Amino acid sequence: MIGRGRALARVYALEDFEPLARRHLPAPIFGYVAGAAETNASLTDNRAAFAEIGLLPRVGVDVSTRSLSTRVMGLDYAMPFGIAPMGVSALTAYRGDLVLARAAQAARIPMIVSAASLIRLEEITAEAPDVWYQAYFPQHLTDIAALLERVAKAGVETLVITLDSAVVPSRENNLRSGYRTPIRPNFALLWQGLTHPRWALGTFLRTYAQHGAPHFENATAGRGAPLLSRQAVRDFSGREFLNWDLLTEVRRLWKGRLVLKGILHPDDVTRARALGAEGVILSNHGGRQLDGAVAPLRVLTAALERAGDMAVMIDGGILRGTDILKAMALGAAFTFIGRPMNYAAAVAGQAGVAHAIDLLRVQLRADLGMLGVLGLEGLSPDLLALERFTPAR
Repeated sequence: MIGRGRALARVYALEDFEPLARRHLPAPIFGYVAGAAETNASLTDNRAAFAEIGLLPRVGVDVSTRSLSTRVMGLDYAMPFGIAPMGVSALTAYRGDLVLARAAQAARIPMIVSAASLIRLEEITAEAPDVWYQAYFPQHLTDIAALLERVAKAGVETLVITLDSAVVPSRENNLRSGYRTPIRPNFALLWQGLTHPRWALGTFLRTYAQHGAPHFENATAGRGAPLLSRQAVRDFSGREFLNWDLLTEVRRLWKGRLVLKGILHPDDVTRARALGAEGVILSNHGGRQLDGAVAPLRVLTAALERAGDMAVMIDGGILRGTDILKAMALGAAFTFIGRPMNYAAAVAGQAGVAHAIDLLRVQLRADLGMLGVLGLEGLSPDLLALERFTPAR
């Protein structure tokens, strides 16, 4: 790991973490995190959508008492963003899932534990009891019921089901970067370790020495496959069987808050509401699934028209405090950030994630004041210049 103090001294915004992570991580590992699908069309549009919206600040407003606190689905948070679920985070940072969860807990924001995580959910909730859990379900209802029982027993109260990964997308980005699942020990991997010694010693070998071979710990009711086994490929090779009838059964079984992630079409927002979900996360999986899938920001208004009292949250392309405020002014209840938090953990562990969170806190507080708004509830489309923005209907 790069010397934390030295690395963070050069980080003034979330974007600054990416080049540091690129140098720190082996090329295939960095490529896995950074990569999107095919032509990167969705990844690019996620950022372009925010750039099309301008801000119309109000002046002459006493903003000395402004606050960033927010409430979503009955939960109170210190700021209007959380950490999105990211698989194999413990491969990019030592104990990565724990690092992300601890930093989020300390900042009083949510972190969503991925089903493709490498640290046991029970270990994470022991230190960060407010995490959410994101599921990729097994095929059979009995196995799903056992998983839900385990998740509830671990103390998780908010279940997130990711719906946009039912089919495995084109993996050409991984092929170009050299990433393979399962990871195969070979000369190329040895060379990457030798040329990235801080990662090799501080993350990869340290994990093996102190915790043994990493396993996918949270995909099922029991322990999953080892990271280096072919079984891992089979366990995460799509969920073509996922449908609304199965989701209805999950809603019946799960007594906590239910959030559906990966929705973009307004009709699916309607179905989520009818199902009894407490919230949806509009998402194109960070551009990693269907290339050309619309940026979530572009469907936000249409989703809100169908959502009723259901919380409509959003992720994808968020890098700045102004991005968060634009989304919330359009009506988003909450936002989530993925890759930059992963890079921050890789670069400087929990201190890096805490620094990333604080950078956004400082930006949000300044931006809210410059907009002339006292609190997030005061945000509205009246503060946005939307002439250049192209929504999807």
